[in-house]
Amino acid sequence: MMNKILIIAQREFVTRVRKRSFIIMAILGPIIFAGFFATSIYFASSAQDIEIKKIAVIDSTGAFIKRIPDSKTLKFEFLLNAKVEVMKKILKKTDYYGILYISPLVSYSSRAVQFYSYEQPSLQVTQYISNAIEKELRDQKLLAYNIKNIDNILKSVETRVAVETVKMNDSGVEKKSDTGLLMGVAYVSSFLIYMFIFMFGMQVMRGVMEEKSSRIVEVMISSVKPFQLMMGKVIGVAATALVQLMIWVILTFTLVTIIKASVMPDISPVTIASQPHNLMDSSKTIVQTQVQASEPNADIANILSMLDSINFFVVIGSFIFYFIGGYLLYASLFAAIGAAVDHDSDTQQFTLPITLPLILGIMVMINALQNPNSDIAFWFSLIPFTSPIVMMARIPYGVPYWQVGVSMTLLILTFIGTIWLAGKIYRTGILMYGKKISFGEMLKWLKYKN
Repeated sequence: MMNKILIIAQREFVTRVRKRSFIIMAILGPIIFAGFFATSIYFASSAQDIEIKKIAVIDSTGAFIKRIPDSKTLKFEFLLNAKVEVMKKILKKTDYYGILYISPLVSYSSRAVQFYSYEQPSLQVTQYISNAIEKELRDQKLLAYNIKNIDNILKSVETRVAVETVKMNDSGVEKKSDTGLLMGVAYVSSFLIYMFIFMFGMQVMRGVMEEKSSRIVEVMISSVKPFQLMMGKVIGVAATALVQLMIWVILTFTLVTIIKASVMPDISPVTIASQPHNLMDSSKTIVQTQVQASEPNADIANILSMLDSINFFVVIGSFIFYFIGGYLLYASLFAAIGAAVDHDSDTQQFTLPITLPLILGIMVMINALQNPNSDIAFWFSLIPFTSPIVMMARIPYGVPYWQVGVSMTLLILTFIGTIWLAGKIYRTGILMYGKKISFGEMLKWLKYKN
């Protein structure tokens, strides 16, 4: 029995690996994903609208005249003796993007600033305005205390602080970590699990449908049993996915190593000039701390050094296990659907119940990234239909071994049962043509004896 399954699996593997699309995706996959995430971060963090917006400022207090600085995309023009109601009526006839009105109650009320526009302003615009006004209000209130050299004092006390997280285990061993980096690894791992299960599961379903519609399966069934054919296809596609995954892992580590080697030598050590604890000496001068390193390079160095704090052997090993377990669970169901239907349009009603747990897993994964030890993350990391996605979102943060063991055991037992049920559906549906299949009909097939 195993020999026939392995022969079919080998055929599926060799056929898919020889395709040009496999070779292209295997080599360009990491570059494409890196470009995708880099582009997403760029568009999310950078200002995409380079059009300069002119904003008319009506300051009823007179304290903010010329005190709101222009930015790359915002230009503020302060109108003296202008009335808000009049400007609102003629706004469309002007080239102003909007009207910023500062009420006399701005020092006492958080709702004393209004922005009028015919377009919905972006969050970047409103935050820039609020930050500028808040800073000016703070400076004006501090000046009211009549402190000498207040500007120099404020500049000297401005300090950048980054919270360094140190995780301790029961043995007292400490390990530095970075929450943002762990979140990134968890997100990428979970998303890849989802993508791989869905993509390669659909490949199994379409492959079964093609063989069924072309009647090739009738010839193959004369030599092998339907269950052997199904398992051969599932294992063959799984082997293809694992090879592609290993190529991606090797290329990714190579790219990271090259980046570390090219960035790390350019970063000079950080030197801090220590001074006495008194902020002022007898001549009232301010003691300033000097940092002799480039902060962007230092941030890159910290991120790359934090990569060493992640146990990638555990992450990659868990990823492979949960991919195989989740794939076998879902691919067998996709194979059963492919055997039960004749046309691609008939698969929609059957694929929806299968893909819903995957979509639910993605939704819970977002919660797990924020709180990996929450109750909802815990339970959904044990439920076999969502555990491949949710548990991979928790593992980079550190999960007790007993939870991982229970999750893996339940996943193994579930995919064994799923393969058995899918095999009974596959056995009957693979040779059935020209009939619309329903869930009730599939339940009848499960009751058929050998």
